[in-house]
Amino acid sequence: MGSDMIIAAQQGGSGAFNLLLLLAVPLVFYFLLIRPQSKRRKEQMQMQSNLVPGARIMTTSGMYANVVSVDDDGLVLEIAPGVEARFVKAAVMQVVDGEKAADEVDLTDDEDDEDLTEDEAPAKADLTKSDAKADAKAEKVEKADDDEESAGATAVGKGSKKSSD
Repeated sequence: MGSDMIIAAQQGGSGAFNLLLLLAVPLVFYFLLIRPQSKRRKEQMQMQSNLVPGARIMTTSGMYANVVSVDDDGLVLEIAPGVEARFVKAAVMQVVDGEKAADEVDLTDDEDDEDLTEDEAPAKADLTKSDAKADAKAEKVEKADDDEESAGATAVGKGSKKSSD
């Protein structure tokens, strides 16, 4: 009977802890998930409502374009010179006015490599396949196809002999 009293006394303290835990979980969710998401959504809506013609933007699909005109629910974007398309404002991910777009970055700039000697310069890989390698690969593929066709023909021939017997 004395051990029952000890168990009851221990369980009484855990009720307050459970209540505290029950109240803490929604607070954690609010501060870690709900509040930051609503803040991002508010910033996105503000950015989309402040779009003006001439701005350089990136769409949610990763396409860079210039804003031609803006109306209440949509906008007209110039994707390429002379190519215009109508988008909803929600398709705009960010304004990239000051940044260089990925398609405008010059990847062929080798000014830094000119000062280096031939030994110090980074090795430049030849990314083109030679014709000899391509021809050898094509021959292997043709030979494999011929082997498969001849193996299939012998299997069919054997099967036809068995059915005629």
